[in-house]
Amino acid sequence: MFKKNIIHIAIVSLIFAAYLHAYGEESHSRTMTLQEVISRAQEKSPAAQSAKHAFLAAEWQYKYYRANYLPSVTLTSSPFLNREINKITLNDGTSAFIKQNQINTDLALTVNQNIPFTGGSFFLKTSLSRIDELERRKTSYSSYPITIGYRQNLFGYNSLKWDRRIEPLRYQEAKKNYDEAMELVAAHACGYFFSLVEAQANLDMARLNFASADTLYRMAQGRYKIGVINENDMLQLEINRLNEETACMDAEVQVNEQTQSLASYLGLEDMSDITLRLPEEVPEITVFLPIAEEMAKRNASQPDFYRRMKLESDSRVAQAKGNTGLRADIYLQFGLSQTGDRLESTFSHPLHQEYASLSLSLPILDWGRGKGQVKVAKSQRDLVYTEADQGMSDFMQNVRKIVTQFNMQPKKVEVASRTNRLASHRYEIARRLYIAGRNTILDLNTALSEKDSATRAYISSIKTYWTLYYTIRSLTGSDFFND
Repeated sequence: MFKKNIIHIAIVSLIFAAYLHAYGEESHSRTMTLQEVISRAQEKSPAAQSAKHAFLAAEWQYKYYRANYLPSVTLTSSPFLNREINKITLNDGTSAFIKQNQINTDLALTVNQNIPFTGGSFFLKTSLSRIDELERRKTSYSSYPITIGYRQNLFGYNSLKWDRRIEPLRYQEAKKNYDEAMELVAAHACGYFFSLVEAQANLDMARLNFASADTLYRMAQGRYKIGVINENDMLQLEINRLNEETACMDAEVQVNEQTQSLASYLGLEDMSDITLRLPEEVPEITVFLPIAEEMAKRNASQPDFYRRMKLESDSRVAQAKGNTGLRADIYLQFGLSQTGDRLESTFSHPLHQEYASLSLSLPILDWGRGKGQVKVAKSQRDLVYTEADQGMSDFMQNVRKIVTQFNMQPKKVEVASRTNRLASHRYEIARRLYIAGRNTILDLNTALSEKDSATRAYISSIKTYWTLYYTIRSLTGSDFFND
């Protein structure tokens, strides 16, 4: 009886070795590591492209903002033909309808410079106009060789000053958002990577389990005929074989689905010939919480986002105040001008030309509209400050939670790895004991279930480690592996 059991064990071992060898020969496929998948995702994935274009839009917005503080040069012209009868006031004060037939052309070059401190603007202008009277065949010119002016709103809202405080912070936030998005792409790539690794591992386990169940079932048929095992065990082995066959088919479907999901995320058309390589070890590193908190405050986009929210709420309050009460606009202009029948005559002996204006507006009775706008803006500002403080507190709490989980994860990976090895060894022992007739089918099924669960738990622990790592990189903007 003992020799017969030894022969049975040898046969099963040979069948397993032949199956693994054949399966290895059939799986000549290209392998991809986790880092290769992450690099591909950060370069080609739709999420990475979206982050890139969002940053480019923010960069152009920042360039547009900076252009408001640089001199602008504008060339304008508005020629027109006037052929109609108009009502004209004559020198003696009477009016008459005069037929006009003229062409008016002009050209002006203006240089404008905004002043952020005051919100006003200086301008320097030169212009030339020409009128052609078609009926009388007469031409006249008017020139303004140089005109210097300044316009200013005295008590209104200074958008240039507030933009100078808000827009650089917005651009800095956009740069940090892009870096964070790349790390989140890496974290999502980890999710897709390990989902496919787990599906491939399930398929491998299903095939091995089916091979084992099929071998045990075929052996049991012979042992059942000679009365070594009872009908109940025989039926249970057949059920195990059918269940494992179904598990193989389900695992193949799951592998196909996860392969398509990863290929879509990476921008690949086909990944049928790609096998993923599971990282065998994880680096043992401890992220010190005070350093992580400092890096998060310095490098994360959330602190900039909440500071920008507060500045924008202050800006809205200043705008509401600027739209109420006394409003005054001043306009000053000094220049030289001349007219003549010939072009060269308009530049000889130019005449001085000055212009100054002051416009005032003071609401006498507005039934509290202006005051109400200011109150609403202040109330919204207080709400924004409260939400920003709470948001920053939640962000730092999330940093502490993620760092704590990450520091515990290497130990969890180690425990899961040891559990996986022990469960696999226990299953081999249970299988041999059952073949030797010293174990029940229930013990064999329990060992098989524990082996599969331990393998899945081990893969899940590694997935959690790398997902947490790239999440920490996103939150802190720091690579703790390379200090």
